[in-house]
Amino acid sequence: MYNILICDDEKDIVSALEIYLHADGYETFSAGNGVEALEILSREEIHLVLMDIMMPKMDGLSATARLREEYNVPVILLTAKGEDTDKILGLNIGADDYVTKPFNPVELSARVRSQLRRYTTLGGARRDDEIRLGGITLAERSRTVTLDGDPLTLTPTEYEILRLLMKHPGEILPPKEIYRRVWKDSPYGAESTVAVHIRHLREKIEIDPASPRYLRVVWGQGYVMGEKNDGGIKR
Repeated sequence: MYNILICDDEKDIVSALEIYLHADGYETFSAGNGVEALEILSREEIHLVLMDIMMPKMDGLSATARLREEYNVPVILLTAKGEDTDKILGLNIGADDYVTKPFNPVELSARVRSQLRRYTTLGGARRDDEIRLGGITLAERSRTVTLDGDPLTLTPTEYEILRLLMKHPGEILPPKEIYRRVWKDSPYGAESTVAVHIRHLREKIEIDPASPRYLRVVWGQGYVMGEKNDGGIKR
């Protein structure tokens, strides 16, 4: 799951943005000025910043310039219609995009998603804790999973199963072994329990769960992660 920092001194705008972003599955942090935003960035794992331009103490342009000295997270400016000069200046000092007030929720969602996709796929995010398989990227430190750049919402159990399978690509893991490692318990009745979670996981990571690309069943043996290119593993 991605964490988004909203920096705006108008509480109504912050509340509206939180509603839009929570509906898309993002976590949010809020700041009322640039100083507060930099403080949050120093202690939290932030993946994108929505930055208002006109704020007390430290405005959005100054805050963007400061954060660019240390962070490479995407910054989307929150601008008024008449702030064309500020938009250009903001882009010149390191902002990635802008959204004009009042917000169109569809446009906001698209711009946020686009910037996060670029951030994670073009090398902006930290890569030292990531496991990748095709279009699936699992970040262990933040416990987030993306599919073709889009965030997935997984339960803790689904996440642990996916993590286990992605760490053993091409290896067939029996249900009892999956149960033993994920649940850390005796695998009594493991087959049905694991099967239910695997089905839910496939519904989230596969375009067509009936013809899976990544997570397949090897009848009588178990489950295997791997891109569908070997032709020898039945689903």
